[in-house]
Amino acid sequence: MKFLVDAQLPIRLAKFLIASGYDTLHTQNLPQQNATSDTQINEISIQQKRVVITKDSDFVDSFMTIQKPYKLLLISTGNIRNSELEQIFSNNLIMLVDLLQHHDYIEMSRDEIIVHQ
Repeated sequence: MKFLVDAQLPIRLAKFLIASGYDTLHTQNLPQQNATSDTQINEISIQQKRVVITKDSDFVDSFMTIQKPYKLLLISTGNIRNSELEQIFSNNLIMLVDLLQHHDYIEMSRDEIIVHQ
């Protein structure tokens, strides 16, 4: 499983995923860094088969209309401390990876994981 973490989420999340054994990029690591456009992120996601992890609902719109990005994990926690976000990922990572192997669009809030069809 490969991930691409969008600019609204901390690089700390990308480092956590890397430490957990997952091939992960943060937009900060891309040539245009956090100024990388959604279109470019979608293309990288498709070309490299990366799950985009984002808080940006624009990706939901593009996924629903043109099936881009490759797969989508929408984080709908609202404002949250980095340590809390990392704990939520730590508690749910195995389940998220399993769900993403079978589904293309998952949403995770503080309290639940929603599989969108």
